[in-house]
Amino acid sequence: MTQGIRGIGMTAMGVNNDLSDLGTRLDEIESTGLSFVELPLYDLDCVIAGKIYRPQLEAIKRITQSRPLTYTVHGPHPINFFDDVYRLPRHFEVLKASMNCAAELGAVHYVVHAGMMPLMQSAGLDAAYERQREWLSKAGDLAKSLGLYLCVENIFGDYFGKVHTPTPKLLAQELALINHSHVWATLDIGHAFIETNFHGLDLVSDCAALAPFARHVHIHDCFGRQDDIWMYTESERLAFGHGDLHLPVGMGGIPWGALFAACVFPQGTIFNIELAKRYWHWRQNCVDAMNAMTSKINTRDQ
Repeated sequence: MTQGIRGIGMTAMGVNNDLSDLGTRLDEIESTGLSFVELPLYDLDCVIAGKIYRPQLEAIKRITQSRPLTYTVHGPHPINFFDDVYRLPRHFEVLKASMNCAAELGAVHYVVHAGMMPLMQSAGLDAAYERQREWLSKAGDLAKSLGLYLCVENIFGDYFGKVHTPTPKLLAQELALINHSHVWATLDIGHAFIETNFHGLDLVSDCAALAPFARHVHIHDCFGRQDDIWMYTESERLAFGHGDLHLPVGMGGIPWGALFAACVFPQGTIFNIELAKRYWHWRQNCVDAMNAMTSKINTRDQ
């Protein structure tokens, strides 16, 4: 492993609601040689109406805590501090409950999505960013008290230009303004490819801007193409190379060599592979490809 990288992990994708295959999924990840796992807390039913559902959380703990693994957690996708003011306490309630679950599971990072909202005039966008800075600072205080790093993930708006979300470079600017010891970034490179292509921006330079804030990186491949044509099957989407495919590294169009040459990450960054369940049978190929690239990753003390 390259000096400065904490490790490489993989998301335990596609787990049944009754957790009957969670152990199998962890076995499969361990068999690839990885020692980090991201738990998809957004799909594990351990929070109900903003409160911890204790029986489910205890069941997850029984499956996860006897293993030589280090965990990260991805929180619920709909948490959104760009939302209307009256709903923000509800978003924080779900965030708080799921962050407490993450801490009980021994996670070191908690991933939350950056804000998303309908495109509007600049005054509305400015107000949304102010709200997000305020609530992410509160979340950072909670993360610090729980021994977690909150890692804000760049996403993509939509395929038709009606939804706004920060590009990686803009998210970097926002994190610099928040300036909290426990609020960092999740650089999702596949999402960045789609978002920068939509706006005619340069993927490498945008990722390089966010990389110094990225204690967490989501690794998966795609072609950066908008999913703006009707498709009947996922295989057709693959045939066209459209959308957020979550392919194994090297199967898409991301220029990994140039990207890693330009990016400098914090020491201790975790690189997590997010492979779609459809391509799970290629997981070892993906891990091998990622391991081969670790010597190209640059890190620096923050």
